[in-house]
Amino acid sequence: MGARRHPQPQDAAPAADGIGRRRFLGYVVAASTLTVAAELGEAVLAPARAAAVVPSVPGPAEIYDLNDMLTHAALPTANLITIRIDPDGIASFALPRAEVGQGITTSSAMLVAEELDLPLDKVRVTLAEARPELLFNQLTGGSNTTISTFTPIRVAAAVARGRLLEAAALELGEALGTLTAKAGIITSSVSGKSLTYGKLAEKAASVTTSQVSVTLKEPSEFKVIGTAQRRVDALEAVTGRKKFAMDLQVPGALPAMVCRPPTINGTVRSVDNLDEVRAMPGITDVVRISTGVAVRGRTFGQCIDAVRALKVTWGPGTAEGASDDTVREELRKAELPLPALDLLTKAVDARFTFHFASNSALETNCAVADVRKDSAEIWASLKSPITAQEQIALTLGLPVTAVKVHVTEGGGSFGRKLFHDGAAEAAEISRATGKPVRLMWHRTDDFRQGRTHPMSTSRVRATYALGQVLTYDQHHTSVATDFGHGVGEIITSEAARLPVGDLTFSETIFTLTQQTPYNFGVVTQLLAETDKGFHTGSMRNIYSPNVRCAQELVVDELAKRMGKDPYRFRRAFLKDDRARAVLDKVAEVGSWGRSMPAGTAQGIALHPEYHAYVAVLAEIDCRPETTGRKVPDAYTGPRVTKVVCAVDAGLAVNPRGLQAQMMGGIMDGIAITLSSGLHLAGGHFLEGSWDNYFYTRQWNTPPELEIVVMPPTTGKPGGAGELAVAGAMAAVACAYGRATGTMPTTFPINHDGPLGFEPLPTSPPIPASPTDGLSRAY
Repeated sequence: MGARRHPQPQDAAPAADGIGRRRFLGYVVAASTLTVAAELGEAVLAPARAAAVVPSVPGPAEIYDLNDMLTHAALPTANLITIRIDPDGIASFALPRAEVGQGITTSSAMLVAEELDLPLDKVRVTLAEARPELLFNQLTGGSNTTISTFTPIRVAAAVARGRLLEAAALELGEALGTLTAKAGIITSSVSGKSLTYGKLAEKAASVTTSQVSVTLKEPSEFKVIGTAQRRVDALEAVTGRKKFAMDLQVPGALPAMVCRPPTINGTVRSVDNLDEVRAMPGITDVVRISTGVAVRGRTFGQCIDAVRALKVTWGPGTAEGASDDTVREELRKAELPLPALDLLTKAVDARFTFHFASNSALETNCAVADVRKDSAEIWASLKSPITAQEQIALTLGLPVTAVKVHVTEGGGSFGRKLFHDGAAEAAEISRATGKPVRLMWHRTDDFRQGRTHPMSTSRVRATYALGQVLTYDQHHTSVATDFGHGVGEIITSEAARLPVGDLTFSETIFTLTQQTPYNFGVVTQLLAETDKGFHTGSMRNIYSPNVRCAQELVVDELAKRMGKDPYRFRRAFLKDDRARAVLDKVAEVGSWGRSMPAGTAQGIALHPEYHAYVAVLAEIDCRPETTGRKVPDAYTGPRVTKVVCAVDAGLAVNPRGLQAQMMGGIMDGIAITLSSGLHLAGGHFLEGSWDNYFYTRQWNTPPELEIVVMPPTTGKPGGAGELAVAGAMAAVACAYGRATGTMPTTFPINHDGPLGFEPLPTSPPIPASPTDGLSRAY
């Protein structure tokens, strides 16, 4: 596994649309030590469009995408985000976003260190608790964090640096122009005297809030931004000292778990043995709640035993009797019709099916809650903490100011933590018992009752004649995606739940994220939705992996029918030079077109999103006799043997972090292409743990992996957190099609194949050990 480095931003000339020497406004905030804030963010630039024989009109997402919307929504409250310099010389910054493993605490610290001329280890980034006054500026999603905070954080840091220099000039009695700041120390070039930031923190503070103007560094001056940095939390993570929700010691908060219905959204009709379970060892409380029956006990093992011992009569759920087949049929009935065919043109016509998938993170849903008569306090990993605070307050009948929500670091999310299901449930249990609780979902809960990526179909038709693609129509039909988190606060979250609000929200998100990088004449991409009886959510990259996979497979088929090489065919139709550059790079590094044995092949794909581009070349081995570990003995599955990825994220703040994001996205893409899908039968999902939900394993992880970070192409970052998922999924699917000679149309490819899948029983016997059930169903 390797990663290729390219010249850093300081080696390149500033891009035409970069920050340059524009001036920005910030604030010096009244405080006991130096505290500063930013005001302005970045403007949005529409991408350039390349000429073609049959050019396509730019789609909405090419002009103004979801990331632009989130960035602009955050601007009005950017001045409420502050940086504080303490007497010990540490710069403290409470980031109003959620760190769930993507590395934004590191990249944010780098921005502060850059403009403050401060060592990275002198910057402390924590996670801000829910702050309703931030409105739309506390939502973590859409690969938006670095884009929307890039300028505000730097402005605040630059204001702090300027204020410290002014304080030093007064203290030393020297002209401001004779002072330089470096590594947290201000030195006079005349007298040689120096002062630390810590010594100046109180002197630089202000008794009033005032507006100041600052100039940011040019990219050629960067010493931290654009350099590969280790994560600031790496040591704590590998030594086990990093604190997640379940690591917090809240006085009186005992473990709690929930006995859940066998079908999705089933209801409790009666509980036959409440008193018997309440008398079990260690159990302090057993209460009915809206989602099932909750138990509180001394240990999680005792809670599991109690949950398994409960005898509950359940009412029907919202997906009663539903199966993969019934949902697929419903989706097909809801598909929007494609335009009529012109008899003078040829067409590629295909329908793709994408099964439900789980965005179950390594850390299951969990939260700590302490609800009192007139107040509540919540601790959880939340990507939309304002929505959580406002909705929990509404449910508890408390004013928002009486509910304090602390954002903890999370062990993964992939869209899962946009929702506060665990926090809301913990608050409900705490209120019902009158005691603080530490709620943790069982792994099986996450798979069977947690959020899922909805099942969908994609109907695609592309017409061509005389060597040109004339039209491209893609009608995507999906089980409804829940956007009940809104844009981070209660108004949009409630609007998304209205009878027509959810579809309107979905249509907006689809329109602002989906695009085609190719000049394919008249292009239409439409969304239809059906069936709202499932717990769904935005799994990493929302609609893009499925939509892009279908599109790139059709592109391969177009190239085949027109007698063209897949790589050169794509290159000829691309709209953008940045897209062409990443495509060329993976073709070069991955030796596109090299001779390979029968049953193996290369696949290549491209994905643009959020002002960034990724190209992926994947090699796959589909030969039964050589594909590694057998699952079970009679079967060997296809194995991805090599992946080359080239990414252009504009200005990469932390290239090492960007490489890590690409690696994770590639593994996700391999998983949802080949093996990771949920099986729905009888109104519930059959998977219950990772032993029968086949995320990317060692046997289908590429032994060769190379990630190329392209030289900076703009003066600002693009979105990267989700970028590689769609590109990797499409590349692996295209490689599989070329290796087998048949275009795959159902995903994951092995969903109905012999992967050794055995449904986890709904009610196995209580295990001998009280901790034996942590990865088993109850």
